[in-house]
Amino acid sequence: MDKEKVKERFTFWLETLRLKDNWDVTLKFIEDAAFKKTGDFKVDPDDKKAVLLLNAQNPKHENLEEVIVHELMHLKLYPLDQVTEGLIDAHYEKGSDAYRFAYGQFMRTLEQTVAELTKCYLRAFGDDTTMSYGRVDSQEGYNALFDGLKPYNQDKEE
Repeated sequence: MDKEKVKERFTFWLETLRLKDNWDVTLKFIEDAAFKKTGDFKVDPDDKKAVLLLNAQNPKHENLEEVIVHELMHLKLYPLDQVTEGLIDAHYEKGSDAYRFAYGQFMRTLEQTVAELTKCYLRAFGDDTTMSYGRVDSQEGYNALFDGLKPYNQDKEE
């Protein structure tokens, strides 16, 4: 990992995403083997400060520029994230099935949106436009999705 190159891309993306003038954001390389994520954030929304944590020992993604953009997109969308979580908290009892459903759907949609915005911005402005496929590589093939499924109308009597 070329830390100087990573720092340069971090600065580039802070400016490109217009976060530099609105937030105080710093980059911290994590050397702890217990840190399992490739990237994460710590945020103080009241003081508009954030720390982007990058796994310097064992990143799961090959493209750290992609991770930087992904995490910064979370910061960009943070106000929307907090409003939505607040609405879920206000309308559903924590721990209920309805709460778990609403929160799970929100988090899945948030991650999909952040991932898609990351791909778009990387394609338009990135130095390294290569997508990381780490999660996909560990999954079974497409045909495994159909294992155990019955053909349509198989259970009907003739």
